[in-house]
Amino acid sequence: MTTARSQQIHPDITPYYHCVSRCVRRSFLCGEDSFTGQSYEHRRAWIEERILTLSAVYCIDVCAYAVMSNHYHIVVYIDENQAHSLTDEEVVDRWCSEHNTPAIIKKFKLNQLNTDTEKRIFSKLITAWRERLSSISWFMKELNHGIAVQANKEDKCTGRFWEGRFKSQALLDEKALLAAMAYVDLNPVRAKVSELPETSEHTSLKYRLDSLKTSSKHASKLRPFLDDIHSEPSDSIPFTFPDYLELVDWIGRQIRDDKQGYIEKEQPKILQRLVLSDKEYYSVCTSLESKPRLWIGTLSKIVNAKETLRRKRMVALVIA
Repeated sequence: MTTARSQQIHPDITPYYHCVSRCVRRSFLCGEDSFTGQSYEHRRAWIEERILTLSAVYCIDVCAYAVMSNHYHIVVYIDENQAHSLTDEEVVDRWCSEHNTPAIIKKFKLNQLNTDTEKRIFSKLITAWRERLSSISWFMKELNHGIAVQANKEDKCTGRFWEGRFKSQALLDEKALLAAMAYVDLNPVRAKVSELPETSEHTSLKYRLDSLKTSSKHASKLRPFLDDIHSEPSDSIPFTFPDYLELVDWIGRQIRDDKQGYIEKEQPKILQRLVLSDKEYYSVCTSLESKPRLWIGTLSKIVNAKETLRRKRMVALVIA
């Protein structure tokens, strides 16, 4: 039996989540269909572009993503504080940039809300939109719907494109967040689509590196790392980008089973800071999706979440 989304996503417990969406049957998100020989590679750009566009609309920061042949991964941060701090005008601008503008909103923009009934309708609408702007469910719904419409139009068919509901995993602490991000950015390497993470197209890691090379501000569309001079510590991923790169490179070399060589056994700085051994990180990064796990974190964090939700049991992956 599937678990209700309201029971899986609790921003008051953790704002970080790892989400996955997969295509149905032989549907291709991108890549090449070996059976027909048709290439769908251009669809990678569709979804990457859509992720970055929606991240600027929603109060949901993207930490990591990877677009694969028939699925994609994304790690997000729910910024409820930002959603609550938006003015009514900002809520309207964000929501209407992606949706049709109702008549009541047009009257608001013209400062023509004269009756109490109109004001109540407007207030109710703004409240609903504000909640949606910090909702992972709405974010994923908009992302998947747009891609499905494009793909079905190109394939000249109708029907379901996605497997069903997206899957989500709650990341309860920094260790879980690091493991999920590294797992996501290394997906092309693990699938032998790319030899190195820095050359893996349509991943957040390559997007960040490309932005640095070109002095582009595009990386600002992603949640910044702690060492980003343009961000505050409270609005950042709680570790530095160089440390993260070192971790990804180390983990990537460990999980490559088609290469005999290994790099020297030097632990990244981030592992020392979090007091997490190499074997533990390797275990988490390779088992993140092997079994269904809705909650990921240390035992104390999982116990705390279970007590907060008044649960007797939780489907969780425990990080020592």
